[in-house]
Parts: sequence; structure tokens; C-alpha cells
Amino acid sequence: MAARAGLSRQILIAMSAITVLAGILVFFGTYLVFSAIVAVYPFPETDGWLTSLDIVILAAVILITLPIAALVALRLARRILDPLESLAHSARKIAAGDLSARAAAGDKALGETASLVGDFNTMAQRLQDMAADMALWNATIAHELRTPLTVLKGRLQGIVDGVFEPDERTLRRLILQVDGLGRLVEDLRTVTLADSGHLDLHIVPTRLAREIEEISDLMAPDLASGGFKLVLDLDDIVVEADAARIRQALLALISNAQRHAIRGTITISLKSNDRNVVLGIADQGPGIDPDLASLVFEPFVRGNPSRAKETGGNGLGLSVVRAIMEAHGGSLRYRNAPDGGALFEMVLKVQKSNG
Repeated sequence: MAARAGLSRQILIAMSAITVLAGILVFFGTYLVFSAIVAVYPFPETDGWLTSLDIVILAAVILITLPIAALVALRLARRILDPLESLAHSARKIAAGDLSARAAAGDKALGETASLVGDFNTMAQRLQDMAADMALWNATIAHELRTPLTVLKGRLQGIVDGVFEPDERTLRRLILQVDGLGRLVEDLRTVTLADSGHLDLHIVPTRLAREIEEISDLMAPDLASGGFKLVLDLDDIVVEADAARIRQALLALISNAQRHAIRGTITISLKSNDRNVVLGIADQGPGIDPDLASLVFEPFVRGNPSRAKETGGNGLGLSVVRAIMEAHGGSLRYRNAPDGGALFEMVLKVQKSNG
């Protein structure tokens, strides 16, 4: 209230002073102009200076305009201060932890003040959304970590208690759980670094077809054992990219198809035009539910949660691929494949001609 009263008083004093000064300037300015005219074209009789009547007229004008100026000043102060007071009150509530607080501009707020309140509310909404996302992110991470840690602890405790034999099969299962934890941590690291703009890339001229062929040779036996066949349709293209990150993204998309698609053919294509290089991974179905198509790139969103759990998915694969593509200045997009399956396309901008 003290700040409000102080600012209102300053506006009132300033408006009153401007009114008095304007009255005096107008009065004496008119008198000086009139004197100059008389000096050039003299009248037969002039008093030569202000009369008592002139002083009375000046005083009357000031006395009449001062209340008007005070009224205008108070209305102006109210239009300025009411939104600012609401904004300050909301800022204090947000600082105290109430992120739902919003400022009210009022119906008679000045345009600039209303814009300030609108910007503040937008900022507060984004802050509330970020806090909610962070809480959900933390809860989801804790949930994803709980299962493998519980399994590891149970198995190790069982070995210590003599319930399980530390044979090769048991140790391999424990290693698989550790590998799953390692993938989850690395995926979280990649997404977090990309979101903060700190994902380091080692950009060099990269022959994508060769990288894809190496990944295909590596994954072909595992895919074949699961009933999948890799088909390559590659143009010989060189782009400026981080080869290791591109391999990471390609592995994630192939693994995603292996977890969610029906057994059949997985086609990897590499094409280019004047503007983009498009690396596509297509399967033979069943594709993604239209309701989920716009959400699958968000962290921890799964198209088929039960199957992803069975095959070790953590819901971060597509988020990692999107993060890598955006760090390259490209994008990741999804559309239905011609035969009804899912088609994910990694799009990179052309920066170097073929060679």
C-alpha cells in the first residue's frame, strides 16, 4: 500500500505541476505575443503590463483546472497501479510456491500494462508446466529404475543367501539387467543434454550408406532369429554429421521396429533431394495408433507398453532419435508406410554434394 500511495502521490503532484506550468506558460506566452504585436502596431492606449484583472483571470483558470488535473491523475494512477498491484501480488505468491497465481489486468488497464500482465501470465503458465513436467519426469524415471534395481537386489540377495546358484545363466540375467540400466542412463543423458543445448557432436563428412551397412551387418543375425529380414535401399550420399550419433539413432529405430512390429521385412532407405537427406526405417505393421502418433516422440510414451516391457523398451528410444536429429539441425517424422506399417524418417539438411 505504501508503494501504491507513493506512486499515486507522485503522479498527482506531477499532473498538478504540469497543469500549473502549462497555465502559466499559456497565459504569459499569450501576453508576450500580444506585447510584440503592440510594439509593431501600437494601439492608441495600452497599460503596458499586467492588470489586476489579468492576475485574477490567471488564478481562476488555475483553480478551475487543478481539480480536473487531480481527477485525471487519480484515474490514470488507478489504471496503472491496479494491474501492477495484481502483478506484484501474484509474483509474491509464485515466489512462495503457488505456481497457479495469475495477475489480472482489469478492464480499464492501459495497453502497455495489459501487455505486461499478459506476458507475466504466459511466463507463469510456462513455469507451472515446466514444474509439472519435471515432477512427472522424476516420477517416471524412478519408476523405470525401480524394476531393474529390484530384480538385481533380489537376485544378488538370493545368491548371498544360497537360494540361487551363481551359475552362468543367473549371471547373464544380471548382466542383462545392468545393460538395461546402462541404456536407460545413456538415453536419459542424451535427451537431457539435447534439451539443454549441450549435446556435443563431432561433425565430419560421413558416408551414410557405409554406416547403415555396418549397422545392418551387426544386427542382421539378431533380427533373423526374431523373424525379421533387413532390406536396404541406399543411395551413396555424404553429409556433414556425427557418425556415432547417427548410428545410435539408427540402432534405436531398428530396435523400436523389432519390439513393436510384426515379423517380416524392415526396410532401410536412404534418399536425397536438393534440400534434404532422408533416412527411413519402415516395417510391415501394425503401425501407430493415430491418437498416439503425435505423442510417440515424447519421453516414456509407449505404443505397446506390455510388449515394450517384454523386450526391454524404456520409452525413450524415439525421444533420443528426435534429440539427435534436432541437434544436427534436422528432424524426425512419422507417417504410415505404403504397406500399412510404421515409417520413421530422419531428415538431415544437405550440406555437401555426393562424393
